[in-house]
Amino acid sequence: MIVVATEDFEVYHGVVNELRERGVVFTTIEPGDDLPEGTSVVVVGSDERAFDGVETVHAEPAAPRQAVETALSILRGGEGRTVIGVDPGDRPGIVVRSGPVVVAAFQVPLADATEVIREEVRDGVDPLVRIGDGARLQGATIVNALEDVRVELVDETGTTPSLGTGARGMGDVLAAVNISQMEGEAIDVREIEPTEGELTTIKRRSRERSSENREIDAELARRVATGELTVEEALEEHREE
Repeated sequence: MIVVATEDFEVYHGVVNELRERGVVFTTIEPGDDLPEGTSVVVVGSDERAFDGVETVHAEPAAPRQAVETALSILRGGEGRTVIGVDPGDRPGIVVRSGPVVVAAFQVPLADATEVIREEVRDGVDPLVRIGDGARLQGATIVNALEDVRVELVDETGTTPSLGTGARGMGDVLAAVNISQMEGEAIDVREIEPTEGELTTIKRRSRERSSENREIDAELARRVATGELTVEEALEEHREE
């Protein structure tokens, strides 16, 4: 069992809220009280003393999630590495595992995906990102934006499950779960030369998003494909030309 024992108001509320969101069994005590029977891990403030004879996690006020994931890792015998699985696309599915347990899931626009991943990496324990090799332009955009993060490229063949009644919309997130569990090839940069078909798709998308029915040219479409520009930024450049 996890015990929270701190006089730090910010740490207390941050850690307790994280534990409640995960449905974890825990209890709280005053720092000077005796530990209850069955205590496995104690969470205290960053400047508070450790408890003798039991694993103690020191929580920073601004990082309660990291403290909770460390505590959960200890409960599971140390198998708590943070692995982030990504099923790339226009709205990537993203999942975060701490050891074998999925602790967070997202599906966000491509433009927001990198920041979501960076936030999870920042709070993670020995973090690793695994990204599927499909949707190659979108995937390359994410890979190339994660310059200082360990990334593996995973063969995502067969990772999207068959969805039953009521599960529509969950496919990308469930695929991300499967991707997070598969070993891939370490990668720093993914160089992609867009095909004519991909450039045509981007140009059509720019026309659909333009209130003036404006279509960007091939060069701007190539810059969008390689992640240098968003469609909106390319449209703005096109207006200024």
